[in-house]
Amino acid sequence: MTRFYETHSPEETMALGRRLGEQASSGELLCLNGDLGTGKTVFAKGFAEGLGITEDVVSPTFTIMKIYEGGRLPLYHFDVYRIGDIDEMDEIGYEEYFYGDGVTLIEWANLIAELIPKKAVRVYIEKPEDGPDDTRKITVTELTE
Repeated sequence: MTRFYETHSPEETMALGRRLGEQASSGELLCLNGDLGTGKTVFAKGFAEGLGITEDVVSPTFTIMKIYEGGRLPLYHFDVYRIGDIDEMDEIGYEEYFYGDGVTLIEWANLIAELIPKKAVRVYIEKPEDGPDDTRKITVTELTE
């Protein structure tokens, strides 16, 4: 199933993330893709709020992964933009998180596509070329198998 959304501000993008975080369940994995500056981390902040996480969420660009606890489920937040070799994911022990009891959110997931489970939710955020600066088109695709 694919759903399409349009947001017109960072606050609206965050609110969409929050709604999806409120609906998230244990073991879920979300893949966030989109160009630089499209709002992946803004979406992630809202998603964390939806899980009840009050800690400030920042993109773990240099640490690759950050764990947020304190919500109704733990959030395993990955940013794989700086992964140079897919083997680095093995060193992190990614499977423990991808197949764990929390919720995994991966920014730049397309860079490690071969590791992504088929059942993952795909979220693509884009800035339309002909729209206002804050407008985002967000596509959420879930397998319903």
